[in-house]
Amino acid sequence: MPVEWQPVRQSRTHELVLRGIEERVFAGELRAGDRLPPERELAPVLGVSRSALREALRVLETIGVLVAQPGRGPDAGARIVRNPEDALGWLLRLHFALGSYSLQDVSEARVVLARSSFEAAAGRAPAEDLDEAEELVAGMAEPGIGVSGFNDLDTRFHALVARSSGNALTSTLTSAVRESVRPLILRALETAEDWPATAHALNAEHRALLALVREGKGADAADLVERHIRGLHGTLVEGPIAP
Repeated sequence: MPVEWQPVRQSRTHELVLRGIEERVFAGELRAGDRLPPERELAPVLGVSRSALREALRVLETIGVLVAQPGRGPDAGARIVRNPEDALGWLLRLHFALGSYSLQDVSEARVVLARSSFEAAAGRAPAEDLDEAEELVAGMAEPGIGVSGFNDLDTRFHALVARSSGNALTSTLTSAVRESVRPLILRALETAEDWPATAHALNAEHRALLALVREGKGADAADLVERHIRGLHGTLVEGPIAP
């Protein structure tokens, strides 16, 4: 039987640049904190145009592994970083808006992550993390705090507990999943009939959660955070997502 040949996919130039940088990261030749050579030097070494190189660098900056400092001097140029939180949140929010994931998908993901992180944090959270969480809870109780400010502190509280569980990836995913539905959460909170009462009720649960973590009651904390998340998600309505 004759072999059936298929067209070979041609990679665009900037994709080849991305692949080359990726290979150096995997090989340990590029690490967080390393600075890439200037474009005028790197482009001819890679055998590509500066426009193709810039396109590749923009992709890396978008996905949170590169930061570009324009200008001249020792701090100018592109530097490898580890900053996945904002990139993952943006990516998930975009896919959620496109219908890649349903609100139910996001809710279940948040429950799984939160149960795991709160249960683990109850046995290992450092005292300084718990003190920082206490400050966030106090901030959410400030008179006159608005919806956006409250939500920012709320997100930091859950991400902090996830980080204190000892799993950095869980913390990153917690922030990213929460960020993906941020517009819906803000919309739901802004339409609450009595915002001060809603904020008080939500923060009472935050205080109870923090107390359970401090007391090492992981199973109870996991159960409460699930009720906390499902209660809030029950007020969300899918609709147009705005940044």
